Amino acid sequence: MSGVQPARAVRLSLRSAVVLAVATVAGLAMFAWPLFVSAVPHGQAHVSDAPLFFVLIMPCLVGVVVAELSEGGLDSKALAMLGVLAAINAALRPLGAGTAGIETVFFLLILSGRVFGAGFGFLLGSISLFASALLTGGVGPWLPFQMLAAAWVGLGAGLLPRRVRGWREIAMLSGYGVVSAYFYGTIMNLWFWPFTTGVGTQLSYLPGAGLGTNLHRFLLYDVATSLGWDTGRAVTNVVAICVLGTAVLATLRRASRKAAFDAPATFHAPATVDEPGLAFRA
Repeated sequence: MSGVQPARAVRLSLRSAVVLAVATVAGLAMFAWPLFVSAVPHGQAHVSDAPLFFVLIMPCLVGVVVAELSEGGLDSKALAMLGVLAAINAALRPLGAGTAGIETVFFLLILSGRVFGAGFGFLLGSISLFASALLTGGVGPWLPFQMLAAAWVGLGAGLLPRRVRGWREIAMLSGYGVVSAYFYGTIMNLWFWPFTTGVGTQLSYLPGAGLGTNLHRFLLYDVATSLGWDTGRAVTNVVAICVLGTAVLATLRRASRKAAFDAPATFHAPATVDEPGLAFRA
């Protein structure tokens, strides 16, 4: 059975793919605004537009679910799997609590996106961060940014080459764990960077400066303040994937085969007296 590819739990239609693309473009614009806006008022930690972004991202996620439900892309089995894995991820996150960059939420997200596909990974990433924020009291203006960044991590895991297996798959996922760890830390730094350093320092945002100048300053800021934490996150991903990856992937693939996401839903009613042997098919 090792050569059998598990069915994708969320089969993306053209409509849902467009919704994801729009959400991604809008999200990138929200993250990268410091590099393209000529002037930013200091002293406001994005409080005013973060709630707006939260309002924008949630309809996108709901739109994906509704579109897939209406077209048979997300059935009750996939929805149940999504709920279970999101709950596990939400429970795993406080174990590391971000201490020294140790975050245990991403390795399961990467493995789940790998098995169940890009659409499932996108939903799992966003819902996991939302659930864990409710669990730990981490709700704030940063939450929608965390949700989208984690969703991109799950999405990318689902887009990795599907035919790679064995030790090569573990190596590929470990490498992706490193890249995604630095990506998550870097892009999360970007949105609030203009408000965290004093004016006039080499690390501060310079309103009105060109893209190259502010990009250079941001890279210095990111290395100085976040590189160690991102490295801890990357190491955690690699260790968890190398130690638990094979077993977790086998478990998830077994669950995917048993769930048979690509099988048509059928049920049979008991035979009646008037019409013996009558069967109903959904």
